[in-house]
Amino acid sequence: MSVFEDILTADTAALLKALYKAAAAREESATTRRSRMIAKHLGLTHCQLLCAVGFNSHIHELPDVTTLLGYPGYEALAKTRNEYFVNDMYDRLGIKDVLAIYQHVARDPRHLQVLQYLMSARLRRLEERIEATVNSLVIERYKKEIRAIYADGVAQIEFADERLQNTHSGFRALLNEVTLMVESRLIPVGDMFFRENILPEEKRRLIVKGLVPRHLVESRLEEADIPPKERKVLEEQLRLMP
Repeated sequence: MSVFEDILTADTAALLKALYKAAAAREESATTRRSRMIAKHLGLTHCQLLCAVGFNSHIHELPDVTTLLGYPGYEALAKTRNEYFVNDMYDRLGIKDVLAIYQHVARDPRHLQVLQYLMSARLRRLEERIEATVNSLVIERYKKEIRAIYADGVAQIEFADERLQNTHSGFRALLNEVTLMVESRLIPVGDMFFRENILPEEKRRLIVKGLVPRHLVESRLEEADIPPKERKVLEEQLRLMP
């Protein structure tokens, strides 16, 4: 594992040992926050250190750690951690670090709710950055992050509903996000397939992926008020189904 993951997943004894060892080796400076010197000694950015420590499952049990890092308490450390997590665009917190956070926090109920709140703001910032720069590297990392949010079980139904409200989002199409929601079992395919805010093309993709049984397509086509464009797409796909 990387140093970041070691800190993120460490038990209380290992976390204390790693940070005290780094603190003992740091250079004294009256103008530099202690946590920055510790991060430098560990080979981490300040952002990485605070996210790794701040999302560690045991941080609430270790007030000495927040003091060691130069913060008056957990809330002060968490505030800085949250600002870093929301605003960093893979510059000081790499994509591997972000994926490690999602995987770890998915099993940590105490931090999971906080992460779910933060990630919506983070994704909005990422999408603004992508729209402004069309940076291919950021786009690929963003796609990996979204896939992890669903695959690791971090996303909840409220998050999915919020994403689905934006029917014509280019990001939704880029990610094939409707399919990700169904594959992660966040929303059952029977529910998803009959929603009005799911586009015909998105329903076609679900069928092509083999996620929609024939009887659901037939049931949808029996509805009298189905939009003409959707009816055409579903009839074409039904003819191709075994």
